Amino acid sequence: MKLIWHCHACFELDTPLGSVVFDPYAPGSVRGLRLPRLHADAVICSHGHSDHNYTEGVELSGTEPRFAVTQVKTFHDGQLGKMRGDNLCTVIEAGSVRIAHLGDLGHALTPDTVSQLGKIDVLMIPVGGFYTICAKQAREVAIALSAKTIVPMHYSGDGIGLENVAPVDDFLSLWNEDEIVRLGGNEYDIQPADKRRIVVFEPDKSCII
Repeated sequence: MKLIWHCHACFELDTPLGSVVFDPYAPGSVRGLRLPRLHADAVICSHGHSDHNYTEGVELSGTEPRFAVTQVKTFHDGQLGKMRGDNLCTVIEAGSVRIAHLGDLGHALTPDTVSQLGKIDVLMIPVGGFYTICAKQAREVAIALSAKTIVPMHYSGDGIGLENVAPVDDFLSLWNEDEIVRLGGNEYDIQPADKRRIVVFEPDKSCII
């Protein structure tokens, strides 16, 4: 099972039960980035903003994935969606592994939402603040979901990403250094984890303008 980061909040998940792309971004919607042509069995978008819903950028195989999908309605802000609307958190269950993409979550999770999402093995979570939860809130959400593998997303980098959001280091500073795994590329082979780890991807070079 493999997780591939195409920068911003866009991930490609390949499982034995099918593949999916989360939150592809449209041309010109994210500073310094362009989405490569992607291929998958399904595409899932957390909300309708252009940096998360470019379904035209994903060529579908025509094969229906066989993994289970659970979606939980949340909000893009801390005011019940009054500022930026709704947001969908998605959980993919492939075999015994539960993988969640939280989209542009903009608030702390209620106990009911935590219960709906359930325990998460691999968590893709926004950490940059301003449009989403901030680093501190992201840490609290990850702990509430008992996530073993935590993958930060939706942060700024050197000349890439939304200009108003924080860099990933703000989030990483909240964890012990021995919990952080820095990858040498943009692909991660998902494996069972017996202790918590924060996995940081290198940007996909094909995405950088």
